[in-house]
Amino acid sequence: MTAPDPAVLRERVGAALAAFLAERSDELAAISPDLAPVGQAIRDFVLNGGKRLRPAFAYWGWRGAGGRPEDDARVVTAVAALELVHAGALIHDDVMDSSATRRGEAAVHELFAELHRTQGLTGSPSGYGRATAILLGDLALVWADEMLARSTVPPEAVQRARNAYDAMRTEVMAGQYLDVLAQAQPAVSAERALHVARFKSAKYTVERPLHVGGLLHGCSDALLARYSAYGIPVGEAFQLRDDLLGVYGDPSLTGKPAGDDLREGKKTVLVALALEHGDSSDVDLIASMLGDPLLDADSVERLRAAIDRSGARARVETLIARRLEQGVAALGTGDVEPAAAQVLTDLATQATARHA
Repeated sequence: MTAPDPAVLRERVGAALAAFLAERSDELAAISPDLAPVGQAIRDFVLNGGKRLRPAFAYWGWRGAGGRPEDDARVVTAVAALELVHAGALIHDDVMDSSATRRGEAAVHELFAELHRTQGLTGSPSGYGRATAILLGDLALVWADEMLARSTVPPEAVQRARNAYDAMRTEVMAGQYLDVLAQAQPAVSAERALHVARFKSAKYTVERPLHVGGLLHGCSDALLARYSAYGIPVGEAFQLRDDLLGVYGDPSLTGKPAGDDLREGKKTVLVALALEHGDSSDVDLIASMLGDPLLDADSVERLRAAIDRSGARARVETLIARRLEQGVAALGTGDVEPAAAQVLTDLATQATARHA
């Protein structure tokens, strides 16, 4: 089994998305020329950036189940639909978090708030931006279903994959609600924060895409179980790495201002561990400053230092290493095609790397 270069797979997924979104944008323009900014915004958001992790895990779930390279053109189009699910979730997430940027560019709600200002529209620019972003996120989710259904994968294969695809969408929305709830609660344990992360990100980033890909080929229940044994810990490690990057990451790599998660007051596993293990003065400092949208660079550094002193950063690194090891070990015997197992090992390492 020859493994395509990951960059080549990303390009193929991007090309499939570009072709599909061009057709959908034309449909919007036929409804009204006023919809041109909507189609353009979704195309820019989806096509300009992103690691394409979910399509990659789905593709290798298909190959790991025995999918043949000569059949993969139609499968690439099918798994590319997962990127539209991700786009819808991110657009909505930025509205819920009031995030100003995404991937180094203005978040969609900020983009349309600025459009409101430049066009001299009446009413609230921020309200217009939020309302439009909610609609664009919904539209991306609708188009994800359409792209999956319109792929040239046999209908019976798509139907097999629908259970995992539908479960993925339900789980990520449930996880998003649990996250919203956690932000409204006075305290969240590390165990609770990890449970939220599992459903908000881990399962929908790795486990369910693997299931979708495997079921597109018609894999066994035993292989689905192995994909879960790999996917859940690797997905959790991915989210834990993302939590660290949200506090310590380089803005040139993350596309967001340094310490943005601290300004947003995200109650991640990292923050929960800092509050559980920090001394009283550091706990008081974290509790008083976390969630202040006006935190300056010095305040961000003070919070980072307090988190470091608690040992939370080191504990999260240990959790990442253990979960990565656990997930990769689950690929070790029999059910997964060997070349696919190697690629999945590499994907897990890349997705959880310190610079990811």
